[in-house]
Amino acid sequence: MGWALFDGLVRWVGILVYIFNWPSGCIFFFNCLAIIPLANLLKLIISVFALRAGEIKIVQSSMLGSIISNILLVLGTCFLTGGIKYKTQKFNQTAAQTSSSLMTLACISLIIPATFNFSLSNDNKETLLLSRGTAIILLLVYMLHLLFQLKTHSHLYNEEQFFTQDGEQVEEPQLSLISSIIFLIIITVNSFEGVVKTLGFTETFIGLIILPIVGNAAEHVTAVIAARKDKINIAISIAVGSSMQVSLLIMPILVILSWIINQQMSLLFNSFETIILFISVLITNYIIQDRESNWLEGVMLLATYIIIGWACYLYNF
Repeated sequence: MGWALFDGLVRWVGILVYIFNWPSGCIFFFNCLAIIPLANLLKLIISVFALRAGEIKIVQSSMLGSIISNILLVLGTCFLTGGIKYKTQKFNQTAAQTSSSLMTLACISLIIPATFNFSLSNDNKETLLLSRGTAIILLLVYMLHLLFQLKTHSHLYNEEQFFTQDGEQVEEPQLSLISSIIFLIIITVNSFEGVVKTLGFTETFIGLIILPIVGNAAEHVTAVIAARKDKINIAISIAVGSSMQVSLLIMPILVILSWIINQQMSLLFNSFETIILFISVLITNYIIQDRESNWLEGVMLLATYIIIGWACYLYNF
């Protein structure tokens, strides 16, 4: 009920501020609030519209930002909030390590195009071919991961359902009406340029920091609730699993889709973006190696995210 009321109210506010021609910053803010409940579906839909509008840099940044936000901000908050209530929380290391290893593969898939492009003196044609081939391989790996998770090693991923004190399941955000969703996303995408001009944010900062925080808000809340109920396996599954879905499924789909609609989106990121992804995956892998979490590990993940966010704000891409 709470999410439905929030979604319905803010959705109409988002439409009205656009109709009455409010400043771009207000339009962007209210429509970001309205599309929060969409979670990973939001990332795909808004990226498709942005891709069609030629906003390739925002699409790339939002995908990278979503990965970083999940493994640092969402997972860090889970470890912190769960660690405050419980001294330590133990989790299934095999499942978590498998997911983090797949994240390492995703990181490799971005490092190779960057080094390849540098070696060939910015040969975009060859880099596009490499990216498209890599995207197909990543999609295949994701399908094999689903086979691993749902069939051959399903016992590692048997997640408990978590409930409120009254015995009811934790409320999940509900999907909005399709027509409203599409309209809100179009408004949000169209307000990017105005936000950049009025607020002084770069497109990369919007993509790397703002959009991922909005897009991950629903699953962020769900993961934190799970951690507070000592369901840390569920929290890790939500945070790391979402990052893995973005890197192995959504991003490759967008690369292939851009190929179809004659846009030139690749897996090529600049050195700064590639390094912050590598650092994020590296610290996450180190932290989950001991099969348990505590509040200090949450602080370390959050501190890393804040440093990256501040660097993104200051860096002129």
